[in-house]
Amino acid sequence: MDPSLVPRPDYDALLETYRQTPEIKVLTGVRRCGKSSLLALFSERLVAVGAPPENICHLRLDGYDVPLGVDAAWLMGQVSERLAASQANQTSYVLLDEVQEVPGWEDAVRRLRNRPNTQVTITGSNARVLSGELATLLAGRYIEIPVRPLGFSEYLAFAKAARWEASSRESLFADYLTWGGMPGLFAFERGDEDSYERLLSGIFDTVILKDVLERSAAQDPDLLDRLVRFTFSTSGSLFSTKRVVDALASSGRKASQQTVDNYIRALENALVVEACGQTGIAGKEMLRPLRKFYPVDNGLRNLTTGFSRTRDLGFQLECVVYNELRRRGFKVNVGSLRAGEVDFVASKRDERLYVQVCQSVLDEGTYQRETAPLEAVGDSFPKLLLVGDRWRLGVTKSGVRIANVVDWLLG
Repeated sequence: MDPSLVPRPDYDALLETYRQTPEIKVLTGVRRCGKSSLLALFSERLVAVGAPPENICHLRLDGYDVPLGVDAAWLMGQVSERLAASQANQTSYVLLDEVQEVPGWEDAVRRLRNRPNTQVTITGSNARVLSGELATLLAGRYIEIPVRPLGFSEYLAFAKAARWEASSRESLFADYLTWGGMPGLFAFERGDEDSYERLLSGIFDTVILKDVLERSAAQDPDLLDRLVRFTFSTSGSLFSTKRVVDALASSGRKASQQTVDNYIRALENALVVEACGQTGIAGKEMLRPLRKFYPVDNGLRNLTTGFSRTRDLGFQLECVVYNELRRRGFKVNVGSLRAGEVDFVASKRDERLYVQVCQSVLDEGTYQRETAPLEAVGDSFPKLLLVGDRWRLGVTKSGVRIANVVDWLLG
């Protein structure tokens, strides 16, 4: 099996659920996280369930065969040409991959939505796909499906399809923790770290050059590179714009707080990093909440820190857990107590989960430090301490569950 076309059941189920709904389906996510493969699998599945091939128009708009200087009129012409022989009594499906590459694409998508008996699904690698004019024109008439790099359970499925051999799932998790979950990794032999690094460097450069510098007011590549590396390497720490400005100044680069904020916003729009804001718990009031920033993939994070398997393991685990909580549909905040903090407060409708993350709590002092914030939370919602080893697993006297992070990721 082509490792890039391994099914991802959660996303496949969402696409199937919304297949016959009138809204435009919008798959968003950082470049190379698997959106194109999901769209290709969806196209195959449409044929498998009876859609006539001539009723499917699937265009990849960042391909080498797309002419230079295209516009909305060209896009409409391509769709019309490909659906010219479609069966009028059957639904037509328009699948547009990396639609933001076509200037004026919003007008084309709006018109396609009004085409009789036509379903439209698009993908985009920039948050601006759902901002501005399109969001205004299509208010309430689109469904966003955020796509993320592989979760660990998906990673194992891809490893099996690629026939990667490993002694245990813990061995594969060590790779996942270091190199992340970009599907393109599985085009290489397991352990080909030079190829892994080239792949991730290429993604990083493309995101920075195309999705940040070309699509935002950010015009200083050196400053942006320094800011990305600082933000990624300090993920898990509260972010202060002033502290960043001071750190840049100490390294010889001057930047205003407004410039730093603009560049951070551009990175968020490129879907490569997410903000996790503070929220007060157990009576703590937040007058000026700060944020932490988490890269959407550990491989991209570790690219900026040298892919260490021994340094910052706690922060690497924290990044994996944050992204898994988001993958499971939780809104995630940093919990601020009167003394100390809880790594994550995860909320979804009536659910709430408090989560601490630590490499190991074998040491008694570490155990006390990591369980204390969870015990300080006064409500009855679940409290979870995730660890990288298998010592002290179980439930404490105060009701805190200590679980191995690999078991939790696969649970």
